Amino acid sequence: MATQEVLDSLLKRIDALEAEADIRRVQARYMFLCDTPLPEPGVTDDAERIELILELYTEDAVWEGVGEYYDDQFGRAEGKDAIRRHFQGFWGTRQDPLLLLNAHYLTSEQIHVTGDTATGQWIHMQPWLFSDGKALLRSSRLNNAFRREDGVWRITRTRTENVFVAPLPNDFAEAFPSQSVLMDA
Repeated sequence: MATQEVLDSLLKRIDALEAEADIRRVQARYMFLCDTPLPEPGVTDDAERIELILELYTEDAVWEGVGEYYDDQFGRAEGKDAIRRHFQGFWGTRQDPLLLLNAHYLTSEQIHVTGDTATGQWIHMQPWLFSDGKALLRSSRLNNAFRREDGVWRITRTRTENVFVAPLPNDFAEAFPSQSVLMDA
């Protein structure tokens, strides 16, 4: 193989590896921003949280829950304004009971990059704990899409499908923070 061909092949492989790493960070940041209590330093307001999440999306993005359990629960939001309303419906209203703890754990990652587009699949689990002591464990499959715009990878589709929802014992967590200070200086 000629030197230029080898170099071109290596550059293509490096670009794909860097794209995978960027996509992994975008997906992890999305989950991080959805955690409760929110671990992002200095953000004390859910409206600001929502705007940080929206920075991860393209203007034409779609957020949807699919399958027999999530169709009616989450529906479909097309475009940033609709996705904003979706999250405002979740965080923008006073919840009763309050969500005290929600942490996202990602696993079974697969990322497939083709030039400036990509897809990624994950399974995630998340424990939920509410102020009335009730708790549950949710698991979903994610089939997301991404696009590189001006050198930055963004989400073009979040697609989530229920794997299971299981009750946890009331007050299953004995100790958890009311706010995160992990990232504070």
